[in-house]
Amino acid sequence: MIAKAVPRHFVFTLALFLSTSVMLNSQETANTFLLTVFLRHDQTKNVNEINEIVGKNGFRDKFPPQGIEVVSWYVMMGIGQVVTLRVPPARLREVNLAIEQGAWGGYRTEFYPTYDYKPIWQQTWPSAKTK
Repeated sequence: MIAKAVPRHFVFTLALFLSTSVMLNSQETANTFLLTVFLRHDQTKNVNEINEIVGKNGFRDKFPPQGIEVVSWYVMMGIGQVVTLRVPPARLREVNLAIEQGAWGGYRTEFYPTYDYKPIWQQTWPSAKTK
């Protein structure tokens, strides 16, 4: 299985790079934070079995909760899906419940607070200034 061969720190680092650019000073982001959600495929099930479970659970209707912005949504082969959301802190429980009620059984889940490092990289790394 590929997932067991991939170090966890590599997957976390990759998820940070997959997040799209965010303007940190804008009013839109002042009262929100980025949350990266790993929907790890349960490799004991095929994709049809996973879809059946999350379908019965209503996951596609529950996630993301209405009004929560999807910043990015990638398929990471051998891992599953990686979703980055912009979440107001007061709505974090809604996101958690949508995952618990909809994704569990079909996916194993992980959550990581995330921030956009690209502007910092561009300002502080000499190699970034030439790219």
